[in-house]
Amino acid sequence: MEFLWFILIGLIAGWIAGVIMKGRGFGVLGDIIVGIVGALIGGYIFGLFGFTPDNLLGSLLTAVIGAIILLALVALIRSPGGGGRPYFHPR
Repeated sequence: MEFLWFILIGLIAGWIAGVIMKGRGFGVLGDIIVGIVGALIGGYIFGLFGFTPDNLLGSLLTAVIGAIILLALVALIRSPGGGGRPYFHPR
């Protein structure tokens, strides 16, 4: 049951992060992955400062912040100049 909550929080966090980052979502499966990876990133970053979520809202907030960080990093790698062309583009 805990795994199901983890997936559900990942889905919601990925969707919220996609909305906040203005359309940088990746569909349902992609949002779940972004949310889960974001939860790991957020948990690591908050853990460095001694914060650990102890309820559902705290876990969701941690995952959303981590997912936003992940989407921002992906946006920087894909288009650092804002021109729409991926940074690591084969010529």
